[in-house]
Amino acid sequence: MYLSELKLWNFRKYGSKTFEINKPNLHVPFVRGLNLLIGENDSGKTAILDAIKLVLKTHAYEWIKVEDSDFFVDENYKSEKLRIEIHFSDISNDEAKNFIEWCGWTEEVIDDKGKKEIRPKLILIYQAEIRDNRIVPSDVKAGMDGVGHLLNAEAREYLKCTYLKALRDANIELTAKKNSRLSEILQKHKLFYKNKGIPHQFETDFKEINDKIENHFKDDKIPNSYYEQITSTVDGYLEKFINDKTFSLFSLGSPEIKNILEKLSLGIVERNNLGLGTMNRLFMAAELLHLKRDWDGLKLCLIEELEAHLHPQAQMKIIEALIEEGDNGIQFILTTHSPNISSKVDLKSLIICKDNEVFPMGEGNTKLEENNYIYLKRFLDVTKSNLFFAKGVIIVEGWSEEILIPEIAKKLGYNLTSKEVSIINVASVAYLHFAKIFLRKDENKKMKVPVSIVTDLDNRPDENGIFTKVEDLDADNHANLITKYSNLEKLKTDLDKTNVTLELAQEWTLEWCLYKSTTLSNLFKESVLEVHSGTEEFKKNNTSFKPEFESKLISKLKKEKKTTGLEKVKIASALARKIEESKSLIIDDTDPYIKYLANAIKHACSHGN
Repeated sequence: MYLSELKLWNFRKYGSKTFEINKPNLHVPFVRGLNLLIGENDSGKTAILDAIKLVLKTHAYEWIKVEDSDFFVDENYKSEKLRIEIHFSDISNDEAKNFIEWCGWTEEVIDDKGKKEIRPKLILIYQAEIRDNRIVPSDVKAGMDGVGHLLNAEAREYLKCTYLKALRDANIELTAKKNSRLSEILQKHKLFYKNKGIPHQFETDFKEINDKIENHFKDDKIPNSYYEQITSTVDGYLEKFINDKTFSLFSLGSPEIKNILEKLSLGIVERNNLGLGTMNRLFMAAELLHLKRDWDGLKLCLIEELEAHLHPQAQMKIIEALIEEGDNGIQFILTTHSPNISSKVDLKSLIICKDNEVFPMGEGNTKLEENNYIYLKRFLDVTKSNLFFAKGVIIVEGWSEEILIPEIAKKLGYNLTSKEVSIINVASVAYLHFAKIFLRKDENKKMKVPVSIVTDLDNRPDENGIFTKVEDLDADNHANLITKYSNLEKLKTDLDKTNVTLELAQEWTLEWCLYKSTTLSNLFKESVLEVHSGTEEFKKNNTSFKPEFESKLISKLKKEKKTTGLEKVKIASALARKIEESKSLIIDDTDPYIKYLANAIKHACSHGN
């Protein structure tokens, strides 16, 4: 079984002034295996985990109850009622026998081919209200009718989850103490179950050593013994404090399995003073031991900020291990701020939290198709995963755009860092794979992340710099360009009224547009000369550039080989430096040759407008 849906009404930031049972304020679909909640701070990730914990409770000894701050507040309005529903699917017969009184039946897809079967389904319902300025919680109920029946303690025990909080102190959890988390984990393992009337092996061994220790403190016949130096002194005070019939007992405690396990700690062989990162990994290993035990209950682990205390490579190793465990029947719901982790997880497992909504990336939720998922699985790396955390995105084809756009933006009055805008360099024309992440199947539920795609037109001029209009090109000799142009025009139409905009270069490439720009042409020429200082045609006649500059630029732009072509990245770096250093430079955003860059910047920075 796995947690397939969470629905919230007026829980924390997810709420409204009207309470409609058929319109939850948040609906989160989950998948089997690993689920990753990502988003900026205060996007609601923790609220989702806390709602699950509030209903299911955890295996650890912790007090979880509804608080006043759990009720939705909006300006002068405060909700007096909250509701949480948790749905479980894919319940096996062995699992269902624990919930016979509360299960209903529903049709579920059971394989990748769409085969359906009638399966048990379980829905938990929790409600709380504020009456007379005090919180009145209800018991957890279960049922398919929206009201449910009281879920008893035994059934609830099968639905508890494991929870690892964000700033977890793994050292405390794994140290010997009363009710330690380690002792709880071990007590639930079948090796520590006791047969009635038969002592456990640990109890027998413990009693033997405990008896020896107790006898050391009781033996009064040995000179300078523990009894003489310690026990008798303590007993003397007890006689004065209480009476002469009260005697002390030095002991390891009762030989019960719970007491014994509470005296255990967990460490690593031949290593002392372990750091927070290592202790956290040891703690996760212990929790996975608990989750892998053989039982007919829920195997669900909630981990908040998995990256806490872990360096990037450790994050990668752990997320790989959790994905593997997810494939073996354990369900994980994680939160993260880490691009390392989000880049490693299957895109279909991601859920973006933004603007009091969630946006699952799985099939049927976005306009991503199977070929897009396959491509992104390979190419959505750590750097590109920044797009999940950005408030605006600019997708570019290469390094030159990535280097130049931030400096051009500053001159236009936009600091991309302050605006939390990410530039994603896809290093190819594969921008649509990435843009589709932000396009939803349900067009009424848009992700409010403005996305700009910046691309070249690639319509080459002749040696004199004259362009032929695309519609006038010979179809036999320019089939690829005509097809690309047609596809771009169709894409622009498809993207109309979405949060994604396509910005096309006026002519040919970025470098050609910079050369033709009224604002940046001179700085561009200076940058070309700086990089290609040995090229005669790029040199100046006294204070002006030679007339042959243009034809040589065209020639080098047309060459594919790096040794003979234009050093685009070096030129972009030099130009970016010159733009930054120029205090008097004013960029004209109506300049037709850089207008597409200005439009891309303005759109990506339009969030919140």
